[in-house]
Amino acid sequence: QVQLVESGGGLVQAGGSLSLSCAVTGRAFSSAAMGWFRQTPGKEREFVASISRTGAFTYYGDSVKGRFTISRDNTKNTVYLQMNDLKPEDTALYYCASTREFVTPNFAPLYGSAYNAWGQGTQVTVSL
Repeated sequence: QVQLVESGGGLVQAGGSLSLSCAVTGRAFSSAAMGWFRQTPGKEREFVASISRTGAFTYYGDSVKGRFTISRDNTKNTVYLQMNDLKPEDTALYYCASTREFVTPNFAPLYGSAYNAWGQGTQVTVSL
């Protein structure tokens, strides 16, 4: 059974940084693409970043480009999201997600429906 467990969320002042981690078990991690999404109450889920199975391809939502970096360590079955220059509008519950296994090397989807496993989320709160 696949499990995704996020960690690293918390409270930070605007302009600060946080690093999120997502550990994956029960899946051939290196054969799946991974993504980060976020959601605030009353709003639709928003794409944050995605990464292909080898890490060669990465994509970012417009609101986080230049500030966030997604990476992965296939030896640790973990995907990361480094968040710099955080803004109050980055406040949200952040989820990591995994696609099915054995995807093509360039596959790193931006849409949530492409992912079939999700973590429980970790809260990020950015104060002024």
